Amino acid sequence: MANPELKEPANQESAMGSAKSRLTWIWSEYSVIIAFVIIFILAAIVSPRFLDINNQLNILMQVSIIGIVALGMTVVMLSGGIDLSVGSVLVLVGVLTVLALNASGSILVGILTALASGVIIGLLNGLLVAKGKIASFIATLGMMAGARSIALYIAEGGSISGEVSGFTAIANTELWVIDVPIIIFILMAVLVYMLMHKTSFGRHVYALGSNEKAALLSAIRVDRVKIAVYSLAGLLVSVAAIIETSRLNSISSSSSGMQYELDAIAAVIIGGTRMTGGRGKVIGTFFGVLILGILNNMMNLMNVSPHLQGFVKGAIIIVAVVFQKRE
Repeated sequence: MANPELKEPANQESAMGSAKSRLTWIWSEYSVIIAFVIIFILAAIVSPRFLDINNQLNILMQVSIIGIVALGMTVVMLSGGIDLSVGSVLVLVGVLTVLALNASGSILVGILTALASGVIIGLLNGLLVAKGKIASFIATLGMMAGARSIALYIAEGGSISGEVSGFTAIANTELWVIDVPIIIFILMAVLVYMLMHKTSFGRHVYALGSNEKAALLSAIRVDRVKIAVYSLAGLLVSVAAIIETSRLNSISSSSSGMQYELDAIAAVIIGGTRMTGGRGKVIGTFFGVLILGILNNMMNLMNVSPHLQGFVKGAIIIVAVVFQKRE
């Protein structure tokens, strides 16, 4: 007959193991949300002004452009690639948008030009990676240099301004108390979430990022998926470019879009997407973008030197990645 005294420790160990595995799962799945809540509470404690509704809306407004870019970066990184050209593509699309706007006098023409040029540049990136068999790091690095150079040449190294005043309404209009760019960011996040988690395209992207050879053997058209991924990223960059250009009805060829690729990649990594692809969530990127926005806002409210803000942000990014324990 079994000794009941021996069963009790075994049951306790089993219960402890089950609880530990449950906590590990919760942390693995929701670490970015937990980190967001902790940072939000800390920011509220450090500065009472943080909780002001106008400040909260200001944070959302500030992250809306990077957030849209980061959504495209998420799809690219889930496929196992990376896009270093997003900042330069944004400024080139902005310059082309203003040129089309001024030449036609039509806001619709300007928007269509932005969307078309963003998709075309993304398509070129995709062709270089899929058909040219060039590593995404190298292909998009080349596009980063080329797109910025063309923008500088067209604008003669300066800014280029729009002549259609109504174009500014896109980024400077409010619905109730919420700015339109915030609504666009949330809408894009919902659409990309649905695309990645509710469609066969999303499943193919995850499969490609997990194991490209296995995806090929599963009859997935890998080249088409890669081209579609970079084209989608280009489309989202063009949406961000429209908002960026609309804010002041102008775009600076030298400063606009600078380091956007770094902030976008940081948001995606904080959100839990694996650098090698195949693992991550769009909702994670959404909260990753919000975390970056809160950090920037908190440092501004605390009067942290702008020269140190990059260091603080980088340190927190590293800590977040370490605690996520993503392989």
